[in-house]
Parts: sequence; structure tokens; C-alpha cells
Amino acid sequence: MVTHEDVDRWESELESLLARIRPLFYRTESKKHAEQYVRGLLSPLERKNGWTIAEHVGEPDPTALQRFLNLSPWDAEALLEINREYAIEHLADPAAILVADPTEFEKKGDKSVGVQRQYSGTLGRIDNCQIATFLAYVTPDRDRVLVDRRLYMPKKSWMADPARCAAAGVPADLAFATRPEQVIEMIRVARAAGIPFAWFTADEEFGQNPGLCEFLEKSRIPYAMAVPKNTQFTDTSGKTVQLDKLAQQLRRNTWQRRACGIGSKGHRVYDWALIDSNDPDHQYLIRRSINDGELAYYRCYNPDHASFGELVHVVGARWPIEECFGSSKNEVGLDNYQVRTWNAWHRHITLAMLAHTFLAVTAHKAKKRGVTVAGDQTSKKQNLTSRPNQKPADPYIDA
Repeated sequence: MVTHEDVDRWESELESLLARIRPLFYRTESKKHAEQYVRGLLSPLERKNGWTIAEHVGEPDPTALQRFLNLSPWDAEALLEINREYAIEHLADPAAILVADPTEFEKKGDKSVGVQRQYSGTLGRIDNCQIATFLAYVTPDRDRVLVDRRLYMPKKSWMADPARCAAAGVPADLAFATRPEQVIEMIRVARAAGIPFAWFTADEEFGQNPGLCEFLEKSRIPYAMAVPKNTQFTDTSGKTVQLDKLAQQLRRNTWQRRACGIGSKGHRVYDWALIDSNDPDHQYLIRRSINDGELAYYRCYNPDHASFGELVHVVGARWPIEECFGSSKNEVGLDNYQVRTWNAWHRHITLAMLAHTFLAVTAHKAKKRGVTVAGDQTSKKQNLTSRPNQKPADPYIDA
């Protein structure tokens, strides 16, 4: 169980992380506001924005923190680099998996940078929202952190309107990029930073993108990505087949029942079939639900000829990024912001990513020490922020 020594250790480690980011801020006031903001994001506040954090840390009004996000001179990209370095220092594993996925932020009005009516997978409908593409780092032990982000800027409603972009502070030299192109850029950054990983995985939006697949294969980055059911390929006999039709013809002994990870309800168990193609480096996985028979399909670039079990493991690694989104929104206010401009959005998001990484690293260290954190990080947050009588946040750390 958690001891006073554990809480003291967490406070010391948080102070160490705060000391690490202080050189990014030129002004004494900005250093103070950065610490206030991070501690506010780690607090048990139900909502975490400039108003609530200001009240929590004792500021008379949110003006100072709003100025910190919108106007103070500091570099969110340098903070992102610190977040990435901090995560890799503690969680690096050569067998880790990079995972890309978009998430949406519901917004009102048309002033928030990048907002438009578009389909939101999170909301399950077309709505007024911003969409951002994230890159997560998932270790074999399922430690998971967000290491990069790109705000998607719609081509017609934003990038074709220089005046609108200028009003929102969008850099004048920013070029339109699709979400797969954003992923390519983030993978390049990860490789340049020396992040160790063995695989890449993503959902169907990325798995069916020829440009992303070509980039990964030319870079010899193994991947397992979802593809549509009508995907066609050439089998070992030279015949062109369609995945969904092939699935109906497979013999019973082709399927193997395996778990691909652990979810909130226990192991995620499915039936799986692995299909070879005429290219020895490419295979296809078919996943079948043991409950309703629903099928999902995956294209695998497997140049090192990893085992069936490893491919299933890689496919299962996509879920941890959803867990990252859930925990970072519930625990550190990733989606609680009330900012509209380009700089302010990137600053809030990156500070929330840093707070989330701190929790993930703390959980990792606790697991190594064999510490059981009762109530997860709720007790930790309450002690670190010294804010009594607050409603605790949903638990995240399962150490």
C-alpha cells in the first residue's frame, strides 16, 4: 500500500521534472505559472482549465495563466522534446511499438484553430470538433505514453483561408498535411530522436494509405495495420483474392484462439487466421470475435518473419493508445482547455502530455518496486496538490 515515503518520493520526482522544464521559460512569472499549470493538471479537479486551475492554485483570476498559454514567450516544441526524452529515459524498450491514432475535441463556434464539422470517432457522429493525430509509445509490459501530436488542419475550411489562419495564429509557412502524412512526420522525428521500437500499428485510416505503407516499407519498419474488408492481395498460388471472401472459405483448423492484450474486462480473446501472400514479407491477419463472429482484417509487413503470436501482440497494442486518450482526458485535462489559438492549443496539449507521462513513469516505477497504489493515482494527486475535499478523479494507474 502507499506509504508516506511513497508520497514523498513522488513529490521529489515531480519537483525534479519541474526543474527540468524551468529553463524553457525566460520569466520568473512564467516558471511559476508552468509549475502551477502542471500541478493543476495533476490535481483531482473535475475540470482543468485556466479558470479552475487558477482557483486551485490561489490565483485571484485566470488572467495570468491565460497569458501564460497565449502570450508568454516559450516553445511548446522544446517542451515536447523534454516529454519524449523523459518518457524514453524510463520506459525505453527495443521491443516497443509505436501506435498512431486520431482523437477529437468537441468545440462550440468556429474560432478554435482547426475546428469544423467533421466525423468524430470519439463522439460517433459528425460534429463541430478539432481532430489531432497522436503517436504513442507502448512497451511489451503495456506501459504507454503519448510522445507526439499534430493538430489536423482541414484543407478547404482552414488552409485555403489565410486570413482565418492568421487570426488563429497558424504559422504562415504551415502546409496542409493529411493525417497519414502527419504520422510519417512523427515517425521521422521519433527515429531521429533515437526512440527504440520494433513495430508500428494503426487503424484502417492509416493501413489503407499507400504513402504511409510505402514509407514504412522503404524504412524497413515492420507494421501490422487494419485494412478494409474488400482489400485484395495475391496469394501464394498467384491468385488475386479479397479478404472478406477468403475469410468465409477458411478451414476450421486455420483459426487459432489467442489473447491480444488485457482490457478493462480481462483478456481480449479472439480467433485469428494468418494468411501468406506471394510476397514473403507480407501477410494478412484476420480476427474473428468469439462472441458474434465479427471480422477485422490486418495487413502485416513482416520482413523479419516474426511469429504468429508476435503479430497478434502487435495488433493488440493499438488499444493502449485509446487508454492513453481516456486517461489523459479523465486524469490530466487533455480535452479541458478553453483556448483558441495555435500556440495556446499546442501548449496546453503538451503540458497535459507531460503530466500524463509523469503518471505513467510513476506507475512504472511503483510496479518495479512492487507498490500497490490503492485508489490508483487519486491518493497520489491529493497528496501532491494539497487540495482537500475535492472529488477524486477516475483511477488510471494499475500498478
